[in-house]
Amino acid sequence: MIISGAMLWGATGPMMEWVLSSSELSVSFMLTIRLTLAGAMLLLFLMLTKKDIFSIWKSPFWWVKLIVFGVLGMLGVQYTFVAAINASNAVLATLLQFLAPIFVVLYVSFAQRMMPPKYQVIGIAGTLVGLFLLLTNGSFSNLLVSNEALLWGLGVGLTFAFYTLYPTSIMNEWGVLIVVGWGMLIGGLVLGLFKGFWQFEEMEIMLQPSIAWMIVWVILCGTFAFVLFLGSMKYISPVETSILSSMEPLTAMVISVIWLGRVLEGWQIAGVIIMLVCVTWLSLEGDRQTKKLESQ
Repeated sequence: MIISGAMLWGATGPMMEWVLSSSELSVSFMLTIRLTLAGAMLLLFLMLTKKDIFSIWKSPFWWVKLIVFGVLGMLGVQYTFVAAINASNAVLATLLQFLAPIFVVLYVSFAQRMMPPKYQVIGIAGTLVGLFLLLTNGSFSNLLVSNEALLWGLGVGLTFAFYTLYPTSIMNEWGVLIVVGWGMLIGGLVLGLFKGFWQFEEMEIMLQPSIAWMIVWVILCGTFAFVLFLGSMKYISPVETSILSSMEPLTAMVISVIWLGRVLEGWQIAGVIIMLVCVTWLSLEGDRQTKKLESQ
């Protein structure tokens, strides 16, 4: 389930890259449609399975958290991800979300006012080395992406870290699917209100058969990927999940090479491998240290 989910997530990146490069659709409009429809579909599914999706709105404490998650978490990570794709490509945007563990480590260290453990420092350093190789192909004078793409990419890592850390309490209280469904719908509606659902010229573009079908596939793949991801958590540990989710950037890379003609240079491929190895090692070592503390 986790491998299938990760591969579906990885596939949505090149799909969105194709839509943005093959049409005049804006990032905002495409993302408004994607989030609104995906959130509505998920909530409708929960209603059909007799889940109470409205009780969360009865307590100001929880609905404030839900709105913050929907705007800063769900919309934040989705917008920065698609904007990074638009400014660079799906492979780079997918890989840069793997910077999230670095921001998580830094936040936790700051909150606890203590230096991170040695293994986290080594893992962060290795991830940054891999990122340097990915962005420069090993040359200090050769940045292969624009400053805009780099900023959006860093935003992906930062917002993904917030998306991971912030909603823990509300998801434990109300369930992941309800929180994510409302988060998607809130994010889509907020973006639509600011950017305009009424952009009829973009609606005409979106209704073109090839574009419409691709957006349908993006929504379906993204929604099924999330359900599979959550379902896998019943059977495997978070460590195994984080390791197997490395299929996401690998899938994005393979599809981009075959379909979109994207090719990485030698040092860039080395950087990808180093990043994935370091993130995997951070997960494994973190799990080992947690079990060690629990056994004491």
